[in-house]
Amino acid sequence: MTENHPAKHIFDDHDRMLIGLLRQDGRAPVSKLAQIMGVSRGTVQTRMDRLLATGAVLGFTARVREDYDQSAIQAVMMIEVMGKNTSQVIRRLRGLPELQVLHTTSGKWDLIADIRVETLQDFDRVLREVRLIDGVRNSETSILLSSV
Repeated sequence: MTENHPAKHIFDDHDRMLIGLLRQDGRAPVSKLAQIMGVSRGTVQTRMDRLLATGAVLGFTARVREDYDQSAIQAVMMIEVMGKNTSQVIRRLRGLPELQVLHTTSGKWDLIADIRVETLQDFDRVLREVRLIDGVRNSETSILLSSV
């Protein structure tokens, strides 16, 4: 495979365990991961390097509580796409930084977008921008009020 498209990695039990541990604590020291997994530090480091090189692990980020930024407006938008325009619509939606995550789905709605904005004016603008994308047939949006 080329450098831009590395060979697909086949996960074994150690890889799955390592990924699970990294999801819990992406900053865990290699020595701690090795101890938990019952393998050497070198084994853990080699596996981490391979997971990063193949793109199976994209990086390490901070997980922030959903209610960390109380001033942000969060919403979920369900989107129906006309015909076979899904790929085109996805490309356009990915260009909107306010869409934090985009999911494909089954059922009535083709896509679900997680939206995060600072103001109602931003929220209104994002809704308009999404609805103006060629290929978007219909949408329904719900603002998230609180986590329970």
